[in-house]
Amino acid sequence: MSTESNVATLKDAYQRWHDTKAGSVDHWLNLMTDDVQFRSLAAGAVEMQFTRPASCKDDVKQYFAGLTNEWEMIYYRVDEYIAQGDRVVALGQVSFKHKKTGKILVTAKADFHKFRDGKICEFFEFFDTAQALATATA
Repeated sequence: MSTESNVATLKDAYQRWHDTKAGSVDHWLNLMTDDVQFRSLAAGAVEMQFTRPASCKDDVKQYFAGLTNEWEMIYYRVDEYIAQGDRVVALGQVSFKHKKTGKILVTAKADFHKFRDGKICEFFEFFDTAQALATATA
């Protein structure tokens, strides 16, 4: 797959993610290899245990289940894509409401993707973890 098709795939996926308010989990899972390496800067912190490292689609499904059980998406905006070869970085801003605390998180977001044979084989998300953990704490 070309760099341009990888970017197009992500543009569509992120638009669906935003439009469905995190309801397009199956679409994202279909874009990933079975052995996807999925990481988050929060790295399974107590307040966000669902962010622990994942090394297969089933683990990523648990990530999404934790995210949607604990957080309600307000918006997910990608402002820029930076791509070279099999790597695509999506830069933007997101906002979520924590369901238990009622607090709102607004943070810059950077998602790093690596593609193999047209599928996402690596993912690493960066966001303001200190603010996210504070938002998840009563």
